[in-house]
Amino acid sequence: MKRHDFISGNKPGAKPISQRDKAPGKTAYKRVLIKISGEALAGPHKQGIDAETVAGIAGQIKEVIGLGVELGLVIGGGNIFRGALGERGGLDRVTGDYMGMLATIINALALQDALEKQGAVTRVVTAIEVQKVAEAYIRRRALRHLEKGRVVIFAAGTGNPYFSTDTAAVLRAIEINAQVVMKATQVDGIYSADPKRDPKAKRYGKISFREVVTRRLKVMDATAFTLCEENRLPVLVFDLHKHGNIRRAVLGETVGTLVS
Repeated sequence: MKRHDFISGNKPGAKPISQRDKAPGKTAYKRVLIKISGEALAGPHKQGIDAETVAGIAGQIKEVIGLGVELGLVIGGGNIFRGALGERGGLDRVTGDYMGMLATIINALALQDALEKQGAVTRVVTAIEVQKVAEAYIRRRALRHLEKGRVVIFAAGTGNPYFSTDTAAVLRAIEINAQVVMKATQVDGIYSADPKRDPKAKRYGKISFREVVTRRLKVMDATAFTLCEENRLPVLVFDLHKHGNIRRAVLGETVGTLVS
């Protein structure tokens, strides 16, 4: 089955409240995995969690739920802790990476709370078991949550050190048969050079995997990018902070840069 031919399997029984008033219109995707950086939750403070910013992100996600899209989320932990930075300070890399995974669980719980306050039905599932606050990640259970219209927030990365949350996002997307990975970032797409340093930098609307490699453009880490290419999983990079961009992306409108 080609990824763009994917149709959700079992139809949910009783729909959650957040999908009873499904909005009209056809979406470009049925099932989506959105990768959100931890820094995005920090807002203007650069570190920690800004409640107003998280509520705004939750509001954008709620708009997409109303369209009937099955939605998975992966959140980074950089606003709290980065394993690689800890290593530079003398911390054992493996220990630092596990600390970073725990930071993603904190962020996942914060976003879950914000979503549920807006009427969404959610589940946090983690690659590291924390039974008091979240479910352990089991693929079949996660698929069932999606089919029932619940937003599934995947936390703790892959559960292994040395793997980024980009890789975790792509891995989960493949496992749940998502049609696209949407990387919600601080910039409005992929450029030929750093637009902050080069005013002549060109933003791409669409670009192939091979062109990204040839031009040495930084989209995500090599492991994540290779997984996308091998599994023909498109990546859409766009600006999270422009309100309505998630909805526009799901509807198939031109936003950011599509790598396919």
